[in-house]
Amino acid sequence: MIYLDYAAATPIDEQVLAAMQPYFAEAFYNPSAVYASAREVRADYEAARHQIAQVVGARPAEIVLTAGATESINLALNFASLALAGPGPAKRKIVTTAIEHPAVLETAKARGAKILPVDRYGCVDLNNLKRAIDDETVLVSIGYANNEIGTTQPIKEIAEIVAAVRAERSKNGVKTPLLFHTDASQAAGLLDLNVARLGVDLMTLNAGKCYGPKQVGLLYVRAGVELQPLIRGGGQEMGLRSGTENVAGVIGFAKALEIAEKKRKGEIERLRKMRDDLEKYLITSLRGCNPKQSSDSLDRHAALAMTAVVNGHPKHRLPNILNFSIAGLDGERAVFALDQRGVQVATGSACAANKGVRSHVLTAIGLSPELVDGSIRISLGRPTKAAEIEKLKLVLSETIHEQLKFGSQQ
Repeated sequence: MIYLDYAAATPIDEQVLAAMQPYFAEAFYNPSAVYASAREVRADYEAARHQIAQVVGARPAEIVLTAGATESINLALNFASLALAGPGPAKRKIVTTAIEHPAVLETAKARGAKILPVDRYGCVDLNNLKRAIDDETVLVSIGYANNEIGTTQPIKEIAEIVAAVRAERSKNGVKTPLLFHTDASQAAGLLDLNVARLGVDLMTLNAGKCYGPKQVGLLYVRAGVELQPLIRGGGQEMGLRSGTENVAGVIGFAKALEIAEKKRKGEIERLRKMRDDLEKYLITSLRGCNPKQSSDSLDRHAALAMTAVVNGHPKHRLPNILNFSIAGLDGERAVFALDQRGVQVATGSACAANKGVRSHVLTAIGLSPELVDGSIRISLGRPTKAAEIEKLKLVLSETIHEQLKFGSQQ
């Protein structure tokens, strides 16, 4: 079986699992207890928080550990806006984009969000963003890298816009605070996570996307930012999300982030090379043209409009994601056919696929319903080998041609 859906889930790294193992049975103690064994577990837990903080360039006290990215996002969007609302009936607004993960979009909509469009590559227009932030806006939430098409946003530039608005508000006596949150769930091991360089106030990460355990995540909260508690109870995690700490999960998260950061530079080049090789083969095999032609990515993307469309920005894109659409292809049927041949890929987000709904991301970048329905996402990962890509080429090309032929006969 060739697994190529790493944007949906990654296997736990062997070193991560080894680091977690003692905390399932041997060091099982509740870190809130007062006896020595529990205090040792508490020390290990806090050491893991410190290790995580080092990877993202934060202070340990700025790391809130959660049960995954969805909880982290809800803590950021729901409870930042509540904390910032202040007295009076004025609505406090969130600004986000139309291609965010459902955890962001659905939460933002529930808080009365302003949803910004994106261009055909999935990029937000920075001038449009500036205009969208008014005196009632308290939170801007824009994802670092899209999980379906891989497009990355200029987070540092967006942070500069937010900072400029804050400065202008201070000058004009507007007391409404403004924060910037980014969902960086797809970024670990592939992009720079340093919060100081990015300039963000809040950042979400997910262990299950970087070869760590599922249902473990974090929210970076810049010092001085106030949030309302998400879960009340015993007051764990600085009082923001009560409940007995997931010691094994957090230990694993810390190890996974450490490994991802160490491997990042080499993995970026390795994954991009395989992704680009697969993209070129796919495109040329579908068109039946010479693989040496149309080597420029921008020209290649434009030239394929009549046959196949590669979705996402040609340059500002994660190195491991290839999302393409083919008119006349039933993407879901193709995914099932590939699965029967030993290849596991996706039509897009696992959340959307599970509900059987059309991708809101591909719709937002302007694809026709036919192209949206004819999309496939291939996402490479750390275990992916060049030999697997070579096997995939033949299986993928044959499957697509068979499915197109089948569709034309319907």
